[in-house]
Amino acid sequence: MVVEPSILHADLDSFYASVEQRDDPRLRGRPVIVGGGVVLAASYEAKACGVRTAMGGRQARQLCPQAIVVPPRMSAYSAASKAVFEVFADTTPLVEPMSIDEAFLDVRGLRKIAGPAPEIAAGLRRAVRERVGLPITVGVARTKFLAKVASAVAKPDGLLVVPVDGELAFLYPLPVQRLWGVGRVTTEKLRNRGISTVAELAAVDERALMAMLGAASGRHLHALAHNSDPRPVTVGRRRRSIGAQAALGRRRLSPAELDGRLIVLVDRVCRRLRGANRVCRTVVLRLRFDDFNRVTRSHTLAAATDDTAVLLTALRRLLRANAGLIREQGITLIGVTLSNLDNADAIQLELPFERRSPHKLDSVVDRVKDRYGSSAITRGVLLNVDPGLTVPLLPD
Repeated sequence: MVVEPSILHADLDSFYASVEQRDDPRLRGRPVIVGGGVVLAASYEAKACGVRTAMGGRQARQLCPQAIVVPPRMSAYSAASKAVFEVFADTTPLVEPMSIDEAFLDVRGLRKIAGPAPEIAAGLRRAVRERVGLPITVGVARTKFLAKVASAVAKPDGLLVVPVDGELAFLYPLPVQRLWGVGRVTTEKLRNRGISTVAELAAVDERALMAMLGAASGRHLHALAHNSDPRPVTVGRRRRSIGAQAALGRRRLSPAELDGRLIVLVDRVCRRLRGANRVCRTVVLRLRFDDFNRVTRSHTLAAATDDTAVLLTALRRLLRANAGLIREQGITLIGVTLSNLDNADAIQLELPFERRSPHKLDSVVDRVKDRYGSSAITRGVLLNVDPGLTVPLLPD
């Protein structure tokens, strides 16, 4: 049986900036920066000048003084994401979302009705351009990992197919940063040992990598360097986490301001949690500092809940525990993720003696926001606090 590449990784190009250029013809072909204090997105014209996501706005404008800075429009990006995912669903029923602007698609079994995978990928790109007006890059390969690498190499607005008999020839010359899980720290560790390409990494014994990087990371990277990725495109599995994050800019925030940003995030993710009829056991706090280093802190509750007050209390404790780091290093991004999720009804049936439903006030607030909009009601403590911009980590 001939094995063909059949997994697509579709990734929108400079998503926010592309939506802005689509909606305002004056921005097309010009460098565009979305966001002022911190760069949320940059068009490829701005990236050519060195502008990068998460960069401070002042530095970005120094690098690209001719750039046009536009305020973010989250509602427009959410609508565009929904339209693109409709194209994905029309292409194949096997779609696994990865973020609001990317997904894996499995097109096995569609050859007779839609053609081989490369033709399907080309048709997908045309459909997104015609129906949504946005450029999208697609990588096609036998594994999810290699499809994602292919899309990254093919950017912007490209299509790259990795043939089965050419997988390692494609993979080995690439820098190790192309591998999932290889960030700045891991890259530095590998380079200090003379490892800069995937081929050089693949030549290292798995045990040596485990000693160098830790057991889990060593096994993971050894597998990827040999293109070992058996994971299927997963459809129908309920979301394992619900999260959102907010860029904070470079200005130092007071403890009250930072607490206000945390409250906004928690209110929004808890509303989404209840809307999905889920309950949460683990809360995760993500922080990014001025030097772009990140920390992740988590806490697992004794019982699953969707009560905003309970989850907010746990996240506030995590934030206070890192107050010293925040004072020393500054903070440019805060993120909240609710994980270890369960179906609320199943939990209630399993443990009927514990209160699993949200606080009565949570239910009232949810109904008001559902009817009149998310800005119709807010906490008194937030009246003089800039709520900032909240970005969902996955499409709802």
